[in-house]
Amino acid sequence: MDNNRNQEGLKSLGNKTTYNFGYAPEVLETFENKHPDNDYWVRFNCPEFTSLCPITGQPDFAEIRISYIPHIKMVESKSLKLYLFSFRNRGDFHEDCVNIIMKDLIKLMDPKYIEVTGLFTPRGGISIYPYANYGRKGTKYEQLAWERFARFSSDVK
Repeated sequence: MDNNRNQEGLKSLGNKTTYNFGYAPEVLETFENKHPDNDYWVRFNCPEFTSLCPITGQPDFAEIRISYIPHIKMVESKSLKLYLFSFRNRGDFHEDCVNIIMKDLIKLMDPKYIEVTGLFTPRGGISIYPYANYGRKGTKYEQLAWERFARFSSDVK
């Protein structure tokens, strides 16, 4: 297994964990999708996401849900954990966090389809659930993105 990891350039998996205390998209790593011709879902759930309110500096807590249909590259889960941790001291609005995460993962993997949902805990009596998605332009995934976007408000629980 170490040979495969080294061949694919993975650095985090199996090594001592080093946490970045600033936004760190460079920690994201990929590996080859062994089934690029299949459409299948990969889902991640991060129930302990934290970031900072850009106005007050107070911590915001959320569950971040990431679902994607991979193409050639897939995100390695430990590197994703370290990346999400890097938001801990970053001041962004909830909507910005969700969109930044999605855009960084698109840049990293170029997936067929991806969606990111943030289920932020209430602050001041109001909870915010931003959702962003993307389907590769000119493909059936672009239509999937629109259909799932249109259904989003009824799907959040």
